[in-house]
Amino acid sequence: MEFLTGLISSLNSLVWGVPMLVMILGVGLFLMVGLRFMPILKLGTGFRLLWTGRIPDEDKSAKGEISPFNALMTSLSATIGTGNIAGVATAIFLGGPGALFWMWCTALVGMATKFAEAVLAVRYREVDANGNHIGGPMYYIKNGLSSRWGWLGGAFALFGSIAAFGIGNTVQSNSVANALESSFGVPPVATGIILMVLVGLVLMGGIKRIGDVAGKLVPLMAIFYISCGIVVLMVHAAELPAAIALIFESAFTETAAEGGFAGAAVWAAIRFGVARGVFSNEAGLGSAPIAHAAAKTNNPVAQGLVGMLGTFIDTLVVCSITGLAIVVSGEWTSGSTGAELTSNAFATAIPYGNYIVAIALTVFAFTTILGWSVYGEKCVQYFFGVKAIMPFRILWILVVPVGAIGSLEFIWLLADTMNALMAIPNLIALVLLSPIVIKLTREYFVSGGKAPAEMTKQAD
Repeated sequence: MEFLTGLISSLNSLVWGVPMLVMILGVGLFLMVGLRFMPILKLGTGFRLLWTGRIPDEDKSAKGEISPFNALMTSLSATIGTGNIAGVATAIFLGGPGALFWMWCTALVGMATKFAEAVLAVRYREVDANGNHIGGPMYYIKNGLSSRWGWLGGAFALFGSIAAFGIGNTVQSNSVANALESSFGVPPVATGIILMVLVGLVLMGGIKRIGDVAGKLVPLMAIFYISCGIVVLMVHAAELPAAIALIFESAFTETAAEGGFAGAAVWAAIRFGVARGVFSNEAGLGSAPIAHAAAKTNNPVAQGLVGMLGTFIDTLVVCSITGLAIVVSGEWTSGSTGAELTSNAFATAIPYGNYIVAIALTVFAFTTILGWSVYGEKCVQYFFGVKAIMPFRILWILVVPVGAIGSLEFIWLLADTMNALMAIPNLIALVLLSPIVIKLTREYFVSGGKAPAEMTKQAD
């Protein structure tokens, strides 16, 4: 076991090392330039489409199971989680305030990556034996590239199915159990059982019920958390200009040791800012397009414009609130890390701020379990077909309490490694299929937002 742990640990250091971070940022920048910075310039168009996409298009020819809005909420349910609360705090603890700047940079180029992923997900999705639309990297690799690239799709599905049970299930339930036990004294066993029941009630309804729950719960919880974060910033408004200046300064100069903060070089700010940014918004990992493939739309580019908002909302809004609260409150020098650091920052301005963070962490982790269930299910379905759906859901539900009461060091290490490995086949496919993305995007805007027949073509 020690040998296996050491082997996976070495692999983890490699796949989350410099080459991977450069690859993720490089592909995002490549796509952003190829799209002529459209994701940034058309941000308002994306929000308009998101608002109008709250209800599926009345056009009876529109194919899919859930509204474009709920597709994004399902995606956000998986990305807005512990990374937005504990991950941001850890990045600042290890890399200093400058890490937040590099998270912002990751999000900007990540918008182009998420756009391309969603476009390809709708363009190359299939219809399964149950009549539901399925897609994602494994399908746009299978249907968009030649047969010699087929193994990449299988590799993605394999890595995704393994990572899902860690990143998207046991690790999340463990975070909820720890948060509720430390803040409210709830036994982990009770947390595990309650989570199992709640997840089961939602999961057995499939993608439609998950989309409905995510469409209601994610916006409400995000607004609540953001509102509380804004209160923290308002209380510390006098320190806000200096805090923002410190973030930009620390992004390019070494951060000196102060209080419980050990100090950090510029490279640490870049490394942990980019790594935690990618971990939070999942741009390039290939998970989000699995949800977008179920959107009720015939227009891949329109869904891409909605999909890219996931990175904007996750990192440039929610993560920014967390990071700014930590820096502006001065708690970043306390020596605390993870969710505790975020809790301490909120508590400086809001009575019982630690309870607010615990509640937010609980709801975010719960929705992450729901969102990642979709990803894991579709990866397993890629290999075994629709007959694997029900056994997968039952297993997924039963694993939830195991995470709540278990020790997850090895599971976390394995899942984190598989999560990074998912990115490799996805990034290769994004580069190879980038001419298709660029072509469809130009046709969309030339036609005034209408979908040419070729754009709506899907695999049989």
